[in-house]
Amino acid sequence: MSQSSSESVRSGSGAGKRSRSGKPGQGSGTSARSKARREALDILFEAEQRGKRPLEMLAERVAHPARVNPPRAFAAQIVEGVADHWAAIDDAISTYSQGWALDRLPAVDRAALRVGTWEVLYHDETPDGVAVAEAVALVADLSTDSSPSFVNGLLSRIVEVKSTLM
Repeated sequence: MSQSSSESVRSGSGAGKRSRSGKPGQGSGTSARSKARREALDILFEAEQRGKRPLEMLAERVAHPARVNPPRAFAAQIVEGVADHWAAIDDAISTYSQGWALDRLPAVDRAALRVGTWEVLYHDETPDGVAVAEAVALVADLSTDSSPSFVNGLLSRIVEVKSTLM
């Protein structure tokens, strides 16, 4: 991951937080899919901060590989999937966030919730439990201390009602 994209995520809510291991970013033991989720989160976060559409931001990353490492295929798939289902994903998050308006959530949490919700609802290859755990891990590294439990609860609820949302 590039330095600038790493900084862009950390500049949001929870800026300067270190991972549970005490090191910034993700360790060398992180799977390729976990890294791709982080890249997708970075793209979604940066697009929102810069007022761009996610697909624009993705295209920019792909078009300028010398400036920023091009995203992994799975990261691109996530960003494209989130963009394709943006309204339904945000509606599900808003519906089950229990009194929290989407725009009041930390930007990193919104991005992680969008990634997790897309995986739960639209990506059958990822087990629901993995999608939830990965989103929780992202906010544990990047957001507030209360974010992991909030994201876990919200995505777990979306998993419970998944059949009614499809």
